[in-house]
Amino acid sequence: MSVLRTISRPLLRSFSAARARFSLNGTGAALLVSLPSGQRTFHKTAAENSLLPPRTQPIRREVSLASQQPISGTAQHLLSSLDTISTWVRQGSLWPMTFGLACCAVEMMHLSTPRYDQDRLGIIFRASPRQADGMIVAVTLTNKMAPALGQVYDQMPEPRWVISMGSCANGGGYYHYSYSVVRGCDRVVPVDIYVPGCPPTSEALMYGILQLQRKIRQTNSARMWYRK
Repeated sequence: MSVLRTISRPLLRSFSAARARFSLNGTGAALLVSLPSGQRTFHKTAAENSLLPPRTQPIRREVSLASQQPISGTAQHLLSSLDTISTWVRQGSLWPMTFGLACCAVEMMHLSTPRYDQDRLGIIFRASPRQADGMIVAVTLTNKMAPALGQVYDQMPEPRWVISMGSCANGGGYYHYSYSVVRGCDRVVPVDIYVPGCPPTSEALMYGILQLQRKIRQTNSARMWYRK
């Protein structure tokens, strides 16, 4: 017992000294540490916190993109006019190449009939990629056909656009889990417009072409080249 008392006495003394250093403030709201004058306390009361200066918020400034900045200068005005003319010509004279090997190709062929009359929009189907500036992919793309699709896309001159028509071209469709089907032609070539459906109607493809024309009108190739 004497040994335990000898060991416990220093512990009790240190505990009593530490307890004496801590005291509650007048309101009992916060625990203060008794430190020498000139030193900071670890815990401050609500009254002390109210005296602190407010936190300064960082100033955020909205910076517009180069293509969204207003036109200034003769060179920029000329390049903007050139963009307007070139995009107007391109969106009104689309010559897409037909890449259809499935049932969606039937609806694509209906677009060239007198009922829909795609010629009034300047759309003419081409069989050669070197004469086309777009491509309509209406096919269940297999692993063996994927290299051919990439080769045909590489033979098209710039600028070029791709329309993915139908569920099979968008993501594999009914054959999504097949071992021999690519789950979307966008894994092989970049796609600009997706036309959903199985198969989509000719009206849906016409709407997709109109959206592509809208996208072409919003491009600023010459103006962005000047600002680089």
